Amino acid sequence: MGSSSSFRAFGAILHRFSHGFSSKCPNSFGLQRNGLPSRNLSSSSTISQLSSLYLVENKYSRRYVQVRKIWTFSPVCMGRRSSKIAGRKGAQDAKKAKLYCRIGKEVVSAVKKWGPNPISNTALAAVLEKAKELDVPKEIMDRNIKRASEKGQEAYIEKIYEVYGYGGVSIVVEVSTDKIKRSIAVVREVVKDYGGKMADPGSVMFKFRRVRVVNVKVTDVDKDHLLGIALDAGAEDIIEPPIYEDDTEEDRSERYYKIVSSSEKYTAILSKLREERIHFEPDNGSELLPLTAIEVDDEAMDLNKEMMSKLLELDDVDAVYTDQQ
Repeated sequence: MGSSSSFRAFGAILHRFSHGFSSKCPNSFGLQRNGLPSRNLSSSSTISQLSSLYLVENKYSRRYVQVRKIWTFSPVCMGRRSSKIAGRKGAQDAKKAKLYCRIGKEVVSAVKKWGPNPISNTALAAVLEKAKELDVPKEIMDRNIKRASEKGQEAYIEKIYEVYGYGGVSIVVEVSTDKIKRSIAVVREVVKDYGGKMADPGSVMFKFRRVRVVNVKVTDVDKDHLLGIALDAGAEDIIEPPIYEDDTEEDRSERYYKIVSSSEKYTAILSKLREERIHFEPDNGSELLPLTAIEVDDEAMDLNKEMMSKLLELDDVDAVYTDQQ
């Protein structure tokens, strides 16, 4: 996890290989007893099943973890550069999938309440217009309109769960679900397993404000030029991405400016960016921005990121926000 983490592994693990060698892979994952992935410090290839007991200790928690690894083939360790590229692509694909899923849920809810005709169903018409603005494929919209008419399909309900993370960090989890009991159960399970704590309603939300956001890659535009265009179109602010000491040039090329806007000015800003031929990524309807960012140490930062990443993997979860800097 973070650079300040200290891990101690007890017991000796002897790996025997038919070819007489082993390759270390730091990015392997094991399965804990509860079925959630747990990152291990070391592992070896060409092994079918392995079970061992680890003491995982850091300044936030101390626990024993029973780890069981199952591989059907030798794991492949990518170099740092390949791993980062794969990580970025995976994050982009996951973000797009979440957007499509969220819009699909909104379509189902609108159709369940007022029918499949966008002429008479103004809520559905609004969702279809938003989907067009966000470049959601038409076949996804058609599929969810059809799905809403299926027997047994319930309307989706939006919920917000608030969480305390490590280092005094606040986390907001936005959920859209057709099963409320299921959604709270899976969110609580992840928060508990990754060391967070569920907060009472209202304990965290007051630390955030809801805005519309446009993301523009730093390599696609001059900062001063973007600032002038955005402010002229009615933007409230432009947030520059953070720079870290260990960032490579490739890392910095993947950073984005965030243009912050009200809902009323959002369409005008998108139109102005298209007019200036500036490539951008719209938000998925709105975002929560922290009123004040909280700075934490590297260990707390990595622990929070791991918990938020796991929350985002849940089907019911549409978005996760934090005031972590």
